Amino acid sequence: MNDFRQSLSRQAGYDTAISQATRNKVLRNTYWLLALSMVPTVLGAMVGLSTGFNQIMGASPGVTAILFLIGAFGLMFAIERNKNSSLGVALLLAFTFFMGLMLSRLLGFVLGMANGAQLIMLAFGGTAAVFGVMASVASTTKRDFSGMQKFLFIGVVILIVASLANIFLQLPALMLTVSVMAIGIFSALLLVDLQRIINGGETNYISATLAVYLDLYNIFANLLMLLGIFGGDRD
Repeated sequence: MNDFRQSLSRQAGYDTAISQATRNKVLRNTYWLLALSMVPTVLGAMVGLSTGFNQIMGASPGVTAILFLIGAFGLMFAIERNKNSSLGVALLLAFTFFMGLMLSRLLGFVLGMANGAQLIMLAFGGTAAVFGVMASVASTTKRDFSGMQKFLFIGVVILIVASLANIFLQLPALMLTVSVMAIGIFSALLLVDLQRIINGGETNYISATLAVYLDLYNIFANLLMLLGIFGGDRD
């Protein structure tokens, strides 16, 4: 009986080691793929700026919103359908290129300011700081933040509806409110997503990368929007 219990203890320890190894692998692959995804994002933004596509989007905000929703949700659906194959990685990189292309409208607006380049770097630094803080909290705290996910999802839906409505309403106060809320909501989602990956709740690194990328993208875009409004030098 005692030998049997010792055998079970060794087996339990072995399983735990495998589980931890799997978590570490998913986390490591997620960070590598996340870093790689920044390359097509930058390329997409450069293509948008160099071809004048950003100006076309600025001239037709309604069509741009429809294009963004169809392209983004279509690619995300395809990524999830193929997340267990190498095609999922290719689709994810295509998605990040598309997101960079769509970001070029905001980048063009900010770069039109005298201090536009500095604002972009500041937004990038702020996003990196949020990521560092959330990653630190997710890896050290014992509190479970998964219960926030449902309320945060509702918040994202509200943000999408408000953003679409403001295309027609053109209310500066609503735009500012949406940007501030988006930074808060996606920062919290980043914490939830990172904790889920660290704790082994997400075992597919492609899905994990997609979730973290969307969080960081929205934090950066909305932070840059606020910096452009309040800190932009138009002289």
